[in-house]
Amino acid sequence: MREELLQHLREITDEEKALLQGQGDIQKDLYTSGKDFVVDNARLLEKGHLIELRPHTRFAHFPRHRHNYVELVYMCCGSTTHIVNDTERIVLTEGDLLFLSQTATQEILPAGREDIAVNFIILPEFFDRALSMIERDNVLRAFLISTLSSGNPQIPYLHFRAKDILPIQNLMENMLWTLIDKKPGTNTLNQITMGLIFMNLSLFADSMLREQAGNYEQDLIFRVLKYIETHYKNGTLAEISAAVKLPAYHVSRLLKRYTGHTFKELLQQQKLQQAVYLLSQTTLSADGIIEAVGYNNSSFFYRIFREKYGCSPREYRALHRLSP
Repeated sequence: MREELLQHLREITDEEKALLQGQGDIQKDLYTSGKDFVVDNARLLEKGHLIELRPHTRFAHFPRHRHNYVELVYMCCGSTTHIVNDTERIVLTEGDLLFLSQTATQEILPAGREDIAVNFIILPEFFDRALSMIERDNVLRAFLISTLSSGNPQIPYLHFRAKDILPIQNLMENMLWTLIDKKPGTNTLNQITMGLIFMNLSLFADSMLREQAGNYEQDLIFRVLKYIETHYKNGTLAEISAAVKLPAYHVSRLLKRYTGHTFKELLQQQKLQQAVYLLSQTTLSADGIIEAVGYNNSSFFYRIFREKYGCSPREYRALHRLSP
């Protein structure tokens, strides 16, 4: 991260000055008006804004709380320790991203002067454009976004180690500058940037998750979804179960729990998503597309395609074909 940006984020805030002068603990009334410690987006977001940036408060223990918004913590340098849902201890180091859903509780141990983290306060509707801008959908990106935008996600947080993923670091820095400058009309720009971050998170999911020690089930779900994304043509539950060294019934049960779908249903979703991509982006024949996505029975393909999209592949191509 550029030193100029770090210097700006290192500045001691008024709240931190009070803490350094020994004037008590975290002032809860800065964050909430309720009895329960639920950090209120109305206290932190300007009216009409979907996203805001706030440096993490150092020099004090931040007590257990939750948020009525999605929070993204980005670790610029140093480290911070977070206790999520009372049991998960997560140490963020430089380049890490931690997404917290509205259902997650969070507690943060005291951070030092050089432990620079920023909190993005994000309303769930901010993610709508990120989802719509993804031209070529896939089950992994859809799962990632639905986890954050859903009011009751099965996975309450997502932790990524992205220090060595240069595209993600560049995008995060761009969004930081945009939010610090506070120029008008940047909501759309930030939403598009977030969409690009999601694309890169799904693209590099394997390399970011391999280095994580905790959050076993999140890692497993991401690995299985990544497998479906790349092996949709001939992938099998038996093959991925063997790869993750778990019984097929265990993998199947976790998929159903976290995504609401079976392996077979997710595989079919990915095949159909690839089929509509090929229909709209190529001149490949319907028979060629059926073979390319791994179906041997054309009648079955035509039936499930119509059930999903309400039209035949030919009609879909006529409606969505790219202009020459």
